[in-house]
Amino acid sequence: MTDSFKPLSPQRQAHAEGVIWDDLANVVRWTDIATSHLYAYDPATGHVSEAKLPARVCCFALTHQKGVLLLALEKQVARYDTRDGTLHILADIEPDILGTRANDGRCDRGGNLVFGTLNEAGPEKVASFWRYTHDGRLHRLALPKAAITNSICFSPDGGTMYFTDSPTAQIMACDYDAASGEVDRIRVFTELRRGMEPDGSTIDADGFLWNAEWGASRVARYAPDGRLDATIELPARQPSCVTFAGPALDRMVITSAFKYIDEAVLEDEPLNGAIFIGTPPRGHGLPEARYGHKV
Repeated sequence: MTDSFKPLSPQRQAHAEGVIWDDLANVVRWTDIATSHLYAYDPATGHVSEAKLPARVCCFALTHQKGVLLLALEKQVARYDTRDGTLHILADIEPDILGTRANDGRCDRGGNLVFGTLNEAGPEKVASFWRYTHDGRLHRLALPKAAITNSICFSPDGGTMYFTDSPTAQIMACDYDAASGEVDRIRVFTELRRGMEPDGSTIDADGFLWNAEWGASRVARYAPDGRLDATIELPARQPSCVTFAGPALDRMVITSAFKYIDEAVLEDEPLNGAIFIGTPPRGHGLPEARYGHKV
């Protein structure tokens, strides 16, 4: 393990994902998809709070209202107020497709929630990438169908979208218009080694992409030209998402998952499922884009 990265609490998550620094509340937020829980970590106190939702929280976005989140539940977009626990359903996600659920996502630089789905029923590419706009419209992006969507993030100027169909082991890029949702010039950004799957990603202030590499026990930093620039090795086989955190966005939080790992392995490798915090070898983050409409 990189010496500077340690578990932030004794807790272990089955399938932690979607980690984000909330600069209005000064907490790190993430979801455990497997248990339908949302978590918040206060670095000032070390306290971790949790909330149980009625459906799996697959990803979420911050809004301009402190404590209010926009959730992508399994099959619905919803508004959730962390202060009083109220939940309001806004839209259905792929109601006509059995076996899919929401997965990775984040806001683009224009404040629209962009997320994808995955196929829980098998390896067929039936999942899509979606955009929930300021005025509450949900529409599909003109990107190829996938089995497991992941790695959604945007360049500092918002003009490039990164994404993946995880089993392909390729992170893709495309030109992206935040005003219209139009995409163009779909291309391969970088290709991982065999046995690795790209999971959640974030972009730093220099335009480098940090990717949690499921099955590889590492987070990797890629230059804007796709070149591997740096890695953070972890004692967890399934890193799942990564974010910059803290007032200066100079710290990093990495989620991982113990789901799918054999019990005997978990006994020997107890940090699978830990949430790690530390200082990255280089770079600092950008403020997380917030959903632009006050839901």
